Amino acid sequence: MKIVAVLLLFSLLSSCWPTSVSFKDKGSMPESWKTFSIKTLEINAANCPLSYSAALTEKLKDGIQNNTRLALNTRLGKGEVNIEGLISSYNVMPLAIQGNDNASQNRLTISVQFSIFVSEPKEDILNLTATRFADFSASTNLSTVESQLVDEISEQIVQDVINKLLSNW
Repeated sequence: MKIVAVLLLFSLLSSCWPTSVSFKDKGSMPESWKTFSIKTLEINAANCPLSYSAALTEKLKDGIQNNTRLALNTRLGKGEVNIEGLISSYNVMPLAIQGNDNASQNRLTISVQFSIFVSEPKEDILNLTATRFADFSASTNLSTVESQLVDEISEQIVQDVINKLLSNW
C-alpha cells in the first residue's frame, strides 16, 4: 500500500514539474522579432525645436536596443518592427494661477504619435500616442531649463514605446 501511495505521489509531482527553468527574461515580444527600424520623426508642432526630432529618434534607437532584444536595422522598413512618428504637440502652459493672475508654475507638454508596423508573426499596425510633461517654476526662463526638461520628457516617451513593444499584443 505504501508503494502505491509513493508511486501515486511521485506521478502527481512529476506532472507538475517545470520542463525548463531560466532566469533570462525574454519579455512577451514574439520570438520572430529580431530587428526594428525607425524613421526620423516628423515635426508638426509649431514651437518644437528643429533639433528635437533627430534627438528623440536617436534616444528611441538607443532605448530600444539597450532595453529589448531587438537589433537596429538601418534599412528603413526592413525590420520585423518598423516605427514612424510625428511630434504633434510642444506646448508651455501656465499652472497654479495665484490671486494676482500670475502663474507660479509652468508646464512643458510634448505629444508624439507613433505608428508601429509589425510584419511578424502577422502584419499589424499599432498606434501609440505618448503625451508627457514636466513642470518648472514660472520665475525661471524656459530657455535655461528647456534642455533638461526635454531630456526628462524624452526618457518617458522612450519608455512608453518600449512598454508598448513589450506588452502583450
